[in-house]
Amino acid sequence: MAKEKRGNSSQLATRLVFFISGFVTATWAVIVPYARANTSISDATLGSLLLCLGIGALITMPTTGALTSRFGCRKVIIAAIGLIILIVPLLSVITQPILLGLVLLIFGIGVGMTDCAMNIQAILVEKESSIPLMSGFHGFYSIGGIAGAGMMTFLLAFGIPVMLATFVIILCVGILTLLSYPGILPYANPKAGPAFAMPRGIVLLLGIVCFSVFLTEGTVLDWSAVYLTQVTGMPETLGGLGYTCFAVAMTLARLTGDKVIKHIGRFKVVVIGAITAALGLAMVTFIPLWYLSLSGYALIGAGCANIVPIMFSVVGEQKVMPQAVAVPAMTTLGYLGVLSGPAIIGYIAHLSSLSSSFSLIMLLMLVVGALSFKLNLNQRISS
Repeated sequence: MAKEKRGNSSQLATRLVFFISGFVTATWAVIVPYARANTSISDATLGSLLLCLGIGALITMPTTGALTSRFGCRKVIIAAIGLIILIVPLLSVITQPILLGLVLLIFGIGVGMTDCAMNIQAILVEKESSIPLMSGFHGFYSIGGIAGAGMMTFLLAFGIPVMLATFVIILCVGILTLLSYPGILPYANPKAGPAFAMPRGIVLLLGIVCFSVFLTEGTVLDWSAVYLTQVTGMPETLGGLGYTCFAVAMTLARLTGDKVIKHIGRFKVVVIGAITAALGLAMVTFIPLWYLSLSGYALIGAGCANIVPIMFSVVGEQKVMPQAVAVPAMTTLGYLGVLSGPAIIGYIAHLSSLSSSFSLIMLLMLVVGALSFKLNLNQRISS
């Protein structure tokens, strides 16, 4: 009974940490226009400064596994969220571009450390539970994103100053952190191997899958509105509907994903998901009618939803690399997809067209489906 109670507490805490991560990331997305106005920078300069966030995450993720091995998930996650709480209000008031870049770098460190440590915690909790839980955990990240963007937008719409609105956000984060604290694991995987290593073997394949899916997600996030308004003729005021359909479908698919995985197995979920995402991309690319494109974006979201969570479950089972090294290595490789995706699509679109770019992503999702045949997803991985 005590073990079951401890397991339920850890599951709840893991969901809350995933929610917090999505919540604060979406909050920053709403703050971006204010940060640009406060610093009076151009779009090009803003794009360069936004890279600081990604760089902060990338330099932190590879070492997070070693930190959790030494200090435990609880100390690392609490420290990372504490850093985020200190930084978020500053993002809304900084007036110097260089200072904004520095603060974004620190914010990226907090976000990257949280994302990596919470997935390490999620792997341990799922293994202790012996039932699929990972999709549900990632579903709470999606819910947090919707809640963070919605709450921040609501506060600003009612005339609340952006600085005060960020304090409301971090107050919520603080309360949720206190609620999650008892269930965050005070331990992690024992230290084994170097603090960081390049992914190899099955970990490399898992990382390639994560890279591909994250690249697809980043493409939808940054290019869906542009595609809908420039190619399909959708009014600019409705351009955000593409990502909305994607995000809602992904959230619903993740919240039901654990039951689906338990029923039909991880292999079928990945194969069907990759084909579904590719079909959605085909609809967007080859049928330039905005109302059908919205359905396409929903299919992309539903198809991608459970692939990455399954990869995290599998990386927790493999024995090629120690988990304290494998999880950060795979997470870092996946995160590179989010950062590089928008730029890759932009370059291809410049040389050819947006439709050509989307066709390439469609082929990439088919490659994900093909790789799943090599991963033996429904078996415990040992090599």
